[in-house]
Amino acid sequence: MKANRSLDGIRERIPDYARDLRLNLAAVLTPEGAPGLEPRQIWSIALATAIAARNVSLAREIELLASGHLDEAHVRAAKSAAALMGMNNVYYRFLHLVEDAEYQTLPARLRMQVIGSHGIGRDDFELLSLAVSAVNGCGLCMTSHEKKLRQAGVARATIQGAVRIAAVIHAVAGVLEFETAA
Repeated sequence: MKANRSLDGIRERIPDYARDLRLNLAAVLTPEGAPGLEPRQIWSIALATAIAARNVSLAREIELLASGHLDEAHVRAAKSAAALMGMNNVYYRFLHLVEDAEYQTLPARLRMQVIGSHGIGRDDFELLSLAVSAVNGCGLCMTSHEKKLRQAGVARATIQGAVRIAAVIHAVAGVLEFETAA
């Protein structure tokens, strides 16, 4: 019940002009509101995208809530996905948007070892990477992660659920940041 009180605390701070976010936040963080996603996936995605949304206060609250649903490996993987995609999304968005094929031939020379040592299932890490890429707006990365998930047999509704969580967490982070600054 403590987790519900904390989630309610977050929801109560969302102002009336963004009341749809209150409802959406409560919905997307449940298996019913995120079809095909298990609680550990839901909370891993919530944590990774809260970190990516750069609202430290919200990210810490989500981390506390998530700790009731996640083992240390999933917490670490969520943080790793946020960190790695924070770097990759900038680099690969550059490659995509600059439209100069020669850059595609150059080695990235960016260390990405966590991709092979994240400690959770490959599809789970792909979901985290996709959701963070959606927050960071990297079309190339979203396309790549979505394709890998579909090739692994992950349903579109599951993929959509991950992105819906990302969208809501990102919007809530922005509104709460604005309200805190006011």
